Amino acid sequence: MTAITHNPPPPSVDPGLLAAFRDVATATISDCLDRMPVLAGLRAFHRGGRLIGTAFTVRVRAGDNLAIHQALEAARRGDVIVVDGGGDTSRALVGDVMKAIAESRGVAGFVIDGAVRDTDAFAASDFPCYARAATPRGPFKTGPGATNLPVCIGGWTVNPGDVVVGDADGVVTFPPGIAPTLREAVRAQADREAEVLALIREGRYDGRYARPA
Repeated sequence: MTAITHNPPPPSVDPGLLAAFRDVATATISDCLDRMPVLAGLRAFHRGGRLIGTAFTVRVRAGDNLAIHQALEAARRGDVIVVDGGGDTSRALVGDVMKAIAESRGVAGFVIDGAVRDTDAFAASDFPCYARAATPRGPFKTGPGATNLPVCIGGWTVNPGDVVVGDADGVVTFPPGIAPTLREAVRAQADREAEVLALIREGRYDGRYARPA
């Protein structure tokens, strides 16, 4: 067995900060951050419901989930297990058993840059799971791997402790330090869109949505 590198966890995030983004669309967050912070190529495998939590990041070698098992033992309630699997889809990194472990520990969800299996179990559940693909082939459990380090998923870097938000459109992340200003920006964006929709309903739309914000 090859050792897993465990880095110190990031500071906890105020639950009130997370609650402020619980009902904010990922599209709105992306728009307010220069349309950048999207974990491209992932899709939802769960039945429904939103993902909100803080990133517990994991890096694994292709098709190996030993570091994910160890992350599940160390994760805090409300953490999202965010796995850099290199985009490899030849072997599933999580399935029904690991889903059950995660739920029992209060983990907020999975974000997997790789494959999953037991998709019927995820499809029947509101436990959030985003991944690149599905396959019945199981993983190795020999390592190496690492936890709580910067990872890259779909062209975007996720740092330990980043806020993770997921909905039907996908997953976005951002550092908690920008949350207050981001919250004001998403409120302003929501107000602009509501105004445009009202103008459309009233037959008075003037093309403003085509202009830069």
